[in-house]
Amino acid sequence: MNQEHPLRIAIAGALGRMGGAVAITAATRPDVIVAARFDRPAATDPALMAMESALKACDVVIDFSAPAASAALATVCAGQDNPPALVIGSTGFDALQEEAIARAASRVAIVKAGNFSLGVNMLLGLVRQAAAALPAHDWDIEVFEAHHKRKIDAPSGTALMLGRAAAQGRGSALTEPVSLDRNGTRTTGKIGFSVLRGGGIIGEHSVTFASENEILTLSHSARDRSLFANGALAAAVWVRAQPPGLYDMQDVLGFSRG
Repeated sequence: MNQEHPLRIAIAGALGRMGGAVAITAATRPDVIVAARFDRPAATDPALMAMESALKACDVVIDFSAPAASAALATVCAGQDNPPALVIGSTGFDALQEEAIARAASRVAIVKAGNFSLGVNMLLGLVRQAAAALPAHDWDIEVFEAHHKRKIDAPSGTALMLGRAAAQGRGSALTEPVSLDRNGTRTTGKIGFSVLRGGGIIGEHSVTFASENEILTLSHSARDRSLFANGALAAAVWVRAQPPGLYDMQDVLGFSRG
């Protein structure tokens, strides 16, 4: 693909908060042009034709819509003769939606991440290292997250990423779906999740390692949605040059996962 011209993006979920943040941030960059915007047209909606036209006009689609819309968009992109790359920031996918995105990745370069923050992706590595160093029989792990009252999925995609990082550090897999039921005593080695929904909280995440005698907490606070928009644009610039496949923000940043 010719990379001499500015990156042409289409914004899916353009009426949402993150869609708006991506548009505002893109407008400050001379190397990015917003070529099209659309929200969530249904497959039977005449707007689908307009969406397909928009896909032909862009290099990369940045999508912060909803799980069903994101999975459908990935399928539509994969059906194009010269498909644009795709950056997906939606969270809360079910198994069938994950499968649809994975199938689309055989024809489309897709970056799918639960969080596009550089700080959060650094936090993932720190959590993985701490979990590997602190034995499960002595240290309990609790993932806490807080978001605005309009967020639908719980725990958040970022919280699940942090839980998976902790599980990987201990050489195991995080069992999903995650239960938020905290009745009864704590099971040794089980990773717990706590969720808060209220007001306009952009995003708070922390991972606490608790032993009988000390507590270690690693945390990240989002102060402005522009940090996620900047990360999504960085992913768009990166994925433009990649072959078809399913990537995440760790790939974009070149972080080792060994």
